[in-house]
Amino acid sequence: MPQDAAPAPTPHRLRPLPMVIFGSRWLQLPLYLGLIVAQGVYAFLFLKELWHLVSHAPELTEQQIMLVVLGLIDVVMISNLLMMVIVGGYETFVSRLGLNGHPDQPEWLDHVNASILKVKLAMAIIGISSIHLLRTFIGAGNVGAPENTGYTEMGIILQTVIHSVFILSAIGIALIDRLSQPATDRPH
Repeated sequence: MPQDAAPAPTPHRLRPLPMVIFGSRWLQLPLYLGLIVAQGVYAFLFLKELWHLVSHAPELTEQQIMLVVLGLIDVVMISNLLMMVIVGGYETFVSRLGLNGHPDQPEWLDHVNASILKVKLAMAIIGISSIHLLRTFIGAGNVGAPENTGYTEMGIILQTVIHSVFILSAIGIALIDRLSQPATDRPH
């Protein structure tokens, strides 16, 4: 044993109540497994939409192709959000994944904690909302009157307001996270 290496701490046995409380984190496992199933559904939806795009491309207008591609991007962004919640949430709240040194370990997983996860999730939600808002604007602006596309003026305004609230919420979460860090931990 090298002189610099400290002996591994011996785990101490928890009292019954703390053991039950700490062990209850495993109740989240079915939730994360359910999100994996949901991701499978999104993968199926992506392939179905991609097949629709490829098989009908000659008869689609440029605008229709753009809307389908934006839908595909939306599915990918939601899938990315699911992965952040599944991997980051499991690692933060349930158990370590033991990925240290694995070549495919996500870079952000090295320093994940609940605060960082919240900010990343807020940014992902803003990205998803941006895609939805862009699809709404394209659908309402290029097809004709909003009543012909299923978009009402009020619906478009509300979607824009909701997107703005997402942005303000993310800014608030990031500011609170930054202010809650000790001054020595803040990047310069």
